[in-house]
Amino acid sequence: MKLQDLDILITAPPAPGWGGRYWILVKLTTDTGITGWGECYATSVGPQAMAHVIRDVFDRHMAGESPENIEKMFRRAYSSGFTQRPDLTVMGAFSGLEIACWDILGKDRDRPVWALLGGRMNDRIRAYSYLYPLPHHDIAAFWTSPDMAAESALDLVTRGYTAVKFDPAGPYTMRGGHMPGLRDIALSVAVCKAVRDAVGARADLLFGTHGQFTTAGAIRLGRAIAPYDPLWFEEPVPPDATDDMARVARAQPIPVATGERLTTKSEFAAVLRAGAAEILQPALGRAGGIWEVRKIAAIAETHSAQIAPHLYAGPVEWAANIHLGVSIPNLLMAETIETPFHDALIRGSIRVDNGYIPAPTAPGLGIDIDEDLARAHPYTGTGLHLEMQEDPCDHQTGNAFQGGAAD
Repeated sequence: MKLQDLDILITAPPAPGWGGRYWILVKLTTDTGITGWGECYATSVGPQAMAHVIRDVFDRHMAGESPENIEKMFRRAYSSGFTQRPDLTVMGAFSGLEIACWDILGKDRDRPVWALLGGRMNDRIRAYSYLYPLPHHDIAAFWTSPDMAAESALDLVTRGYTAVKFDPAGPYTMRGGHMPGLRDIALSVAVCKAVRDAVGARADLLFGTHGQFTTAGAIRLGRAIAPYDPLWFEEPVPPDATDDMARVARAQPIPVATGERLTTKSEFAAVLRAGAAEILQPALGRAGGIWEVRKIAAIAETHSAQIAPHLYAGPVEWAANIHLGVSIPNLLMAETIETPFHDALIRGSIRVDNGYIPAPTAPGLGIDIDEDLARAHPYTGTGLHLEMQEDPCDHQTGNAFQGGAAD
C-alpha cells in the first residue's frame, strides 16, 4: 500500500465563521483505493499559497511511500532544506497529511486510530467550549458583556459541559505584549465574577488570552482574576517568550497553559524545561500530527503536565484530537466547537454527549466526510484564517476581542 493521490479542499464555514475563515482539508488516496482525511491548521500564508506548500511536502516527502512510515516521512519534512528545526509552515502542511495517513491505516486495519496509538486509555473525553453568543444575543455587544457571558456559560453547563473558556482581555494585536488597560482588567474581573456566579462549582473557568501582554502586565492581570479560581491562564505572553511565560507562572497562582502556536516536540519541550506551563495545548494540524503530539504527551508526563488539545478549526482536526485523547493518560480535556456546519461536515459521526465525547468506534478517524458539502463552500476571500489587529491597546475606551469571528 502506497500513498498515491492528494486532493486539497479549502472550505469556508458559514458566517460568523466559528473555527476560522477557512479550513484546509486534505484527502489522500492509496494505490489500493483507501482514502484518508486530514486538516492543516491556521497558516501564516494565504490558503492558495499554502495549498502549494502542502502539495510540495506531499510530492517531495510522501508520495509513493507507505502510510505506515510516518516517522520516516516526518524526519524528511522536518529536515527539509537543511533545517532540522521547527518550521511552522512546513510542519503545518505535514501535520494535516500525517493525520490523513492515520485515517488510512485505521481503515486498512478496520480499527479506530486510538487502537493504533497504544489502545483505549479513556472511554470518553471531557469537552470544553468557548463562550459563543446565543441566538438571541447581539454578537457585537456579546464580547464585553458579563451578563451575556454568564448566560452563555450557564447554557453550556446545562448541556453537560464542565469547563468554559472566554477571553475578555483584548486586544489581539501584532504589536506584541502590552500592559493591559485598567478597563480591560476591570472587564476581565467582571466577566470572571459573572461566570463564576452563574456556574458555581459546576464548571471550571478557562481564561483565554492570545499572547497579548508583557510579563508584568500578565502578572498584574493574573493576580486580578485569581480570586475566581480559573483552571488556566492561556498564553499570557507571546508564545516564543518561554522564559517570560515561566516568570508569569511563578508570580501569580493560576496554572499557565500554552501551545496553540507551537510546533513539534522541540518547542514544547522547551516550555516544559523552563517551567513555563503545566497544561499544553497542541493543535494537531500544526504541531506535527498525531504521532508527534503523542510524543509531546509522553514528554509532558515526565513533567507532571497535562494535555488539552486546542481547536480553532474544523471537525477533522477535532477528530484527530479525540483519538489522541483517548490514548493518553495525561489528558485534561479537549476543545470543542459545536455548530451545525461542523456537525454536518462529518454527518454527525462524532458528537458531544452531555459534556463528553465518547471514544469513537468506527475505523480510522471515525468520521464520515460530506465531501459535496465541503466543496459547496469554497473560500473566496483574501484574509488569513486568523488575523491580528494593527491598532494598539486603547486605554481610553477599552478593547474587545471578537472571539475569532471572521465576519
